Amino acid sequence: MSDRPLLLVSNDDGIDAPGILALRTALATFADVYTVAPQTEQSAKSHSITLHHPLRFHEVEERVWAVDGTPADCVYVAFFLKDLLPRRPDMVVSGINHGPNLGNDVHYSGTVAAAREGALRGVRSIALSNSSTDMEGAAQYAKRFCKQLLQTTAPQGQAILLNINFPPVPPKGVRATRLGLRLYSDDVEVRDDPRGRHYLWIGGPGGATSEPVEGADTEALEEGFISVTPLSIEATQPDHLGVAAYVAGSKEER
Repeated sequence: MSDRPLLLVSNDDGIDAPGILALRTALATFADVYTVAPQTEQSAKSHSITLHHPLRFHEVEERVWAVDGTPADCVYVAFFLKDLLPRRPDMVVSGINHGPNLGNDVHYSGTVAAAREGALRGVRSIALSNSSTDMEGAAQYAKRFCKQLLQTTAPQGQAILLNINFPPVPPKGVRATRLGLRLYSDDVEVRDDPRGRHYLWIGGPGGATSEPVEGADTEALEEGFISVTPLSIEATQPDHLGVAAYVAGSKEER
């Protein structure tokens, strides 16, 4: 058995996307890379899992599998099917996405969801997204980030999940960031088909704007830096609203 780290690679742009091809090539220089990715583009599928119809999968080439499901499906099945991985991966790497995943994009992103699925299973995970078309350059940075993360130990009981975005220009450097606030306008269009029936397109002509947030990923990219944002899989918010006291008071009133 190889003593090299085993990396599971996935994405949401599809098995043949330039970003995942560049990523596989770069990571294979130091790791055993296994790819389980969607057969077709699955952008903005978030963390959806296919439950109500069967999933088809096939081997594209050695260590590369295509699944006709979502990004989260791909990572999910990779952990369970011995045909896909010889052992538990040391890291899940998702990307490289064509286009950024900043701020509240992470809630919709299939790229981030694939990495999150790995983190949910206790494996170090990275989501990579690129605002530039230079996938090879981004892949070299990704290689460095992955090597560093393999040497990192998470605090007891915590998962490691990073969301990394590359700027549209040659990077000036790297910044540790927080999620910004990214807003979309005019993103639902109502149209009529030839028979006069209404239909909708989500994702209209309006572009994204960013609200100023100090230390945000959006700010870093606008200034030409790579953003590295640690994400949490813990969905419970600290009790700033006093919910515990409210519940205790409700019990006393009975």
